[in-house]
Amino acid sequence: MIRSELVSAVAEANPHLTLRDVEAIVATIFNQITNALAGGRRVELRGFGAFSTRGREARTGRNPRTGTAVKVDAKRVPYFKPGKELREKLNAG
Repeated sequence: MIRSELVSAVAEANPHLTLRDVEAIVATIFNQITNALAGGRRVELRGFGAFSTRGREARTGRNPRTGTAVKVDAKRVPYFKPGKELREKLNAG
């Protein structure tokens, strides 16, 4: 599912909202999750899962085309841990 499909699904489930309102709601949710993660906080959506960040240490990588060593800086990456209800729904079949 892509963002526009999500917006369409939410708009269909809530006919009293305009498409523009739904787009603003979805954008606000994504922005709040992004801002929380950028601020080092964790985002938990009960029944769905939790978003957090994890640190990756600096390392020496390899350029796949040439095989030469490349320095890869330390960085933070997003991490998602699915909730119990999501895991059960995915595995119920």
